[in-house]
Amino acid sequence: MKRFTLVAICLVVIACFTSTTAFAGSPHFVGTCTATLNPDGSVTFNNGKEAGLGDEAQINANLTVIAECINPGSHHPKAANKTANTFTENIPVQNGKATYESITVGPVVTSPSCTPPMTLAIASAAIDDTTNSLTQSCTVQ
Repeated sequence: MKRFTLVAICLVVIACFTSTTAFAGSPHFVGTCTATLNPDGSVTFNNGKEAGLGDEAQINANLTVIAECINPGSHHPKAANKTANTFTENIPVQNGKATYESITVGPVVTSPSCTPPMTLAIASAAIDDTTNSLTQSCTVQ
């Protein structure tokens, strides 16, 4: 009986050291990202962070910006001037986390384009992690 117990313990120890099971994460966004329109029409995403990604090497993300034209009275005159701009990025994962720090995309456009005296503005922005089916709206600055 001692020999059987000893063999069983050895097999359990060997199984523990040779196990290659990958542990699945629990992906989620941490905090709130921000999106800032730059003078050249590009948009910079900051403060975005995703955690619980497990052992993934990278994630695929769509950064979406809804651009619009604003008139001098600070009004958006037509719905036709609001255009979705989507940019695809591969974000590296390190220690189960991905950060969207200072990712600049663009320039964004509207259709039809903003003609003076109207100016380009961001109506909304979002990060869509297509790898894990997660979406987060960003604060527009």
